[in-house]
Amino acid sequence: MQIFDSGKVYNFMSKKLLFFAISSVLMIGSVFLLTTRGLNYGIDFAGGTLIQIRYDKPAPLDEIRAKFDTNEILKNASVTEFGSDEEIVIRYSGSSDNIGSNPAAVVSELLSDTGNFEVRRVDVVGPKVGSELRQKGIMALSVSLVLILAYIAFRFEWRFAIAAILGEVHDVLIALGFISLLRIDVNLDTLAAILTIIGYSLNDTIIIFDRIREGIRVSKSNEVNRVINESVSATLSRTTMTSVTTLLTVLTLFFFGGDMIHGFSSIMLVGIIIGTFSSIFISAPMLVWFKFDIPKYRVHLSEIEKRKKEKEKIRAMYEKGTV
Repeated sequence: MQIFDSGKVYNFMSKKLLFFAISSVLMIGSVFLLTTRGLNYGIDFAGGTLIQIRYDKPAPLDEIRAKFDTNEILKNASVTEFGSDEEIVIRYSGSSDNIGSNPAAVVSELLSDTGNFEVRRVDVVGPKVGSELRQKGIMALSVSLVLILAYIAFRFEWRFAIAAILGEVHDVLIALGFISLLRIDVNLDTLAAILTIIGYSLNDTIIIFDRIREGIRVSKSNEVNRVINESVSATLSRTTMTSVTTLLTVLTLFFFGGDMIHGFSSIMLVGIIIGTFSSIFISAPMLVWFKFDIPKYRVHLSEIEKRKKEKEKIRAMYEKGTV
């Protein structure tokens, strides 16, 4: 299905400075947010206790907070609504050992005269476990970027690899800035969203790079800008349809998935938009900045093709028993 005219070449490269300027503003803003506000680590990474409670009527938040103020451990607990005014989430940095082996029972007794309620969830993560999860999460991101670098350098060329990695760093940094701006809890769901963004953006980037490589073979032009414009234009319908259908799915999760995955779907919405943007307007134009030489790359591709044919010839001779 073609949304855009398949024969038309759009001049994306004429606007590359504008796209880089927009990207620079977003990245600088993200760095500013991360250095001034930081990230709000959730229970998974910071350690602590989370208790989810549902009332049969709107939860009396002021009364609940007043009750907690009388408890030395719970006086600094965070009490927030969760999806509706009947449901609340209580977070505090202490482990269950601080208030006994059953924190739900302690909280239930403390709030016994605030109304009828039920404890729906209790999550407890020790500080040591949270620190280990945070370190492993950073390691997972780092290893994924290194493997991406190696894969694209092997499949394409080192300039493609560096451009792709910078595009992925661009996407992750802006996503983290968005997380910091909205104070979304950084937990395992957040890590899953970021890794998904990396995979989504990488898939888009590789498809465009593959089309650029094919365009180098068939195009008569030696101008990098021209070949990139032709290649991106050829994949524009596919990229648009993929992004729109993915956005529709994530929007469904955002509006109807409930508060449990609200943070995940929010990050994914931003990630899909930024990932599509970077694949077209950041990673591909970077080839120009890296002085990508089309004639030299054509020679490189012809040498690869020549070696491939020689191997096929030797294999055929071996199968016929002439070697």
